[in-house]
Amino acid sequence: MVVMALPELPRHDSSGEPATPAEQLLGLLLAARRTLLALLATTLLTGGGLVILSPALLRLLQERLHQKLAFYTVAEPFLAHVKLGLFVAILALMPLYLTVLWRLLARPFGLALRTRVAFTAATCLLFYAGAAFCGLVTLPYGISFLLGFGSEELVPTISVNKFVGFVALFIVAFGVIFQLPVFMIFCGKARLVSRQRFVAGRRYAVLVISIL
Repeated sequence: MVVMALPELPRHDSSGEPATPAEQLLGLLLAARRTLLALLATTLLTGGGLVILSPALLRLLQERLHQKLAFYTVAEPFLAHVKLGLFVAILALMPLYLTVLWRLLARPFGLALRTRVAFTAATCLLFYAGAAFCGLVTLPYGISFLLGFGSEELVPTISVNKFVGFVALFIVAFGVIFQLPVFMIFCGKARLVSRQRFVAGRRYAVLVISIL
């Protein structure tokens, strides 16, 4: 577990004026460099350890999504297992990432401890909800739909490395998309975007969703 010790932030800039939230955030990110490097090291070590479980996880993915996979280079199976191990490590460590993120944002944007804990819990739950929705609903039907364009002349032969990358990208993307409600609430609390601005942009959001 990575413990983040945050230094005191300067309340004023070099001219003596009160530091803006953006300046405080920049200073905090610079001061937290060691913690971010520790997070990277933790992810790599965890991913390396999970490579041992990668064959079983890949077999589970194949059975769940009903896909037979192939490889086209000598190193591709190994790289696919490494990529899958890192992906599972990111999923497992997401609560740690989000805890550090909200701790970084708490001081410059004046978030109380209770608010920070609530945001951390909400983002964790929504991320895993989005990831589960993608893995259990969107990916199976989406892959079946896309492969439905095949024919006798177009026989699907899916690369294991690209398959792992495709699945990982979509699961993480859905987890991030599900953060939209928390993002909107945070923008309102931090006074970055007003409620009126969100209401005014609602019609455009509906239009974009309809097109997609």
